[in-house]
Amino acid sequence: MEHAKHVYCVFDTAHGFCAIAWNAAGITRFQLPSQHADQTERNLLRRTPGAVPGSPPDWVNEIVARAKRYFGGESIDFSDVPVDLGELNELSRRIYTTLRSFQWGTTTTYGALAKELGIEDWEGARDVGQAMGKNQVPLIIPCHRVLAAGNKIGGFSAPGGVETKARMLELEGVALGPPPPEIGRAHV
Repeated sequence: MEHAKHVYCVFDTAHGFCAIAWNAAGITRFQLPSQHADQTERNLLRRTPGAVPGSPPDWVNEIVARAKRYFGGESIDFSDVPVDLGELNELSRRIYTTLRSFQWGTTTTYGALAKELGIEDWEGARDVGQAMGKNQVPLIIPCHRVLAAGNKIGGFSAPGGVETKARMLELEGVALGPPPPEIGRAHV
């Protein structure tokens, strides 16, 4: 088992069953909550063929404990978690690195993240969206914190889709929809 590229375990949280896979270099996959452990395991194995179940080493147990606390409503930082995402293009690497600095309850938009990376053309937001859709470790790389223009939820390719994204944002105290009107302004 120690020679396997990916080892994984399924664990229970306040929001359902999650799964995590790892290798010697870092976390390789994180599966967001599903209602049933077997469903979570199937979702992980579909995306990580050849992974084998195993007992997590202490460093992975610490990440599992953080994930449980996160889904229990505690503000948790995952920016120091080692990840091994395999071969990435330079743009995806830059997007993920920048996004890891967005903490609990902080959001951005696809377009704003593209601009922060110096991508000013109209395709930048699309490139960010594509990178979010390929994110192998949601929560650790917090793609749920990237919204569409106008503070709208946008897409989410993880199991549960935008409902999962909305639950995670709600857990972090993020209100979705248009910003509230400014106080003191006349509204007609």
